[in-house]
Amino acid sequence: MLLGAVADDLTGATDLALSLSREGMRTVQVVGIPPADFDYGDAEAVVVALKSRTIPSPEAVALSLDACRRLIGAGAEQIFFKYCSTFDSTPEGNIGPVAEALHAELGGALTLACPAFPANGRTVYRGHLFVGDMLLSDSPMKDHPLTPMTDSNLVRVLQKQTALKVGLVTRDVVGRGIKAIGTAFEYAADRGEEIVIIDAITDDDLRAIGQAAAGMRLITGGSGIAIGLPENFRRAGKLSANRAESGFTAPQGKAVILAGSCSTATRRQVSVAIRAGTPALKLDPLDIAAGRTTADKVVDWVASTTGAIPLVYSSSEPEDVKRAQQALGRDRAGELVEELLADVALRLTSQGYCRFLVAGGETSGAVVNRLGVQALFIGPEIDPGVPWTVSVGLQQPLALALKSGNFGGEDFFLRAWDLV
Repeated sequence: MLLGAVADDLTGATDLALSLSREGMRTVQVVGIPPADFDYGDAEAVVVALKSRTIPSPEAVALSLDACRRLIGAGAEQIFFKYCSTFDSTPEGNIGPVAEALHAELGGALTLACPAFPANGRTVYRGHLFVGDMLLSDSPMKDHPLTPMTDSNLVRVLQKQTALKVGLVTRDVVGRGIKAIGTAFEYAADRGEEIVIIDAITDDDLRAIGQAAAGMRLITGGSGIAIGLPENFRRAGKLSANRAESGFTAPQGKAVILAGSCSTATRRQVSVAIRAGTPALKLDPLDIAAGRTTADKVVDWVASTTGAIPLVYSSSEPEDVKRAQQALGRDRAGELVEELLADVALRLTSQGYCRFLVAGGETSGAVVNRLGVQALFIGPEIDPGVPWTVSVGLQQPLALALKSGNFGGEDFFLRAWDLV
């Protein structure tokens, strides 16, 4: 193992594993903290998928440290803390507290924070995060039900979450190339800075940053920054030349779409699918709480559909989400949907369903955990950051497309099946 990664949610882990695999690293994604005797095979990169983005900070820190120690114990030379390309977290964390704990665990040398993912419209300029042409604070992320982002200044956001001194390396420096970036890192360390936000607006920027960070024990960011890391190991003679992608075979069987995300992107995908004739069942957290909607009823509805692949979704407008949160509690409203969809997925596997497209990081984590998936093989990319995967180790393999709520084109729910 060369690179070990700790990801704060499942879809982000899959996104990262795809990036590393595409850059020529044999990559295994593990769901949850692996046991001490876990067999990673010949993996050169291992991505541990946690569900730690919105849990209390002390719990997120403890889980992340456990994962880091397992990876270091298995031989990882560099650790990557992966979070969302929209840098979303609560005002208290968990990006800052986890980064701070990993920083101390790995020796306390300078590290960087770079959520940029230009392929999906996430760029950082002058320390400010943009989503497409909008500042993060003007984007739909301001209405996120769990982690609303109302400040685009990442230096300010991160400094509120950590005791580490936060600095900035601007695009002016990044544009001058690897040597200039390395010098900026040296100057930052001389100023006593311990973690630097770094601008990036293109993939070339990310590759240059990745090369300049070759000697860093810890790197933090979105999956975009990972595209520059494999080449460092290749340059050091530890990684072979790029290999062709391994073959991917999806198990044959019935398919279903389960959407728990309420992001703008997922709501559009739901709307496009319904207009195209997809049979759809909308869930209401209040009905779930009252017992009017149960997993058995949803499974019966799915089984009764014919023709197009059925869609079960809870995606709602921000005002509807707030209404449910006010009645049930902020976290409980989402948990009810996640638990129901996870139960639905498990029941459907006994009826021949083995192809699942799941939208939403929290929902994906709940579904995968309920299905007992411990590891995933990364398959073809549907849209930037979203591949098909197949479960490893289950008696009945499952094909899983695990989509972050904000990712994918408007016709994602319709096109994804073309690859399987």
